[in-house]
Amino acid sequence: MADVFEGTPTSSLQSKWIWFVGLGVVLLVCGLIALGNLMLATVVSVYYVGMLMLFGGVIYLVHAFQVRGWDHALFWVLSGLLYLLAGICAFINPILTSVALTLFLSLTLVIAGVFRTWVGMRMKPTKGWRWIVASGVITALAGFVIALGWPVNSLWILGLFLAADLIIQGWTMIAFGIGIRSGAVENDAPASLSDRSF
Repeated sequence: MADVFEGTPTSSLQSKWIWFVGLGVVLLVCGLIALGNLMLATVVSVYYVGMLMLFGGVIYLVHAFQVRGWDHALFWVLSGLLYLLAGICAFINPILTSVALTLFLSLTLVIAGVFRTWVGMRMKPTKGWRWIVASGVITALAGFVIALGWPVNSLWILGLFLAADLIIQGWTMIAFGIGIRSGAVENDAPASLSDRSF
């Protein structure tokens, strides 16, 4: 996997450590606020998905006018209208949309978990295959639990996922910022020793 910060000077990145920590603190605070009010966080998640759908619908419609041939253009127009309709529904009735998104989430988790378990079982002679199977089983069980509580849990599941994501991202940014700062201190220490004249 390519390094995300490849081509970025290390000293330049290390001098910005406080920004990573600051961003992490903001994300962490937002995650804790979302955790305190899961229903509001669910509505915010639905609005976010709705904005993405509206944006995607507009892109599809713009692309439809660039395509030659009515059959291809018709596909892009219908796709764009479907996205726009879904985005508008998300803003008109976010609770109903959260019900549909929660069901979709549970099905996705079940399918992903079963597939990961199958992949892990096929890797059986390889060392560590049990971890892949275990992660697949946990993911599938999470999907089943969400499906069993549906549609009542749709009022807070998406908000819980948003809050967990914000908290994890916040801690990650704080740890990364502190890590590159301590790396800068460690790198500076030998340089200062070598500068001394004996």
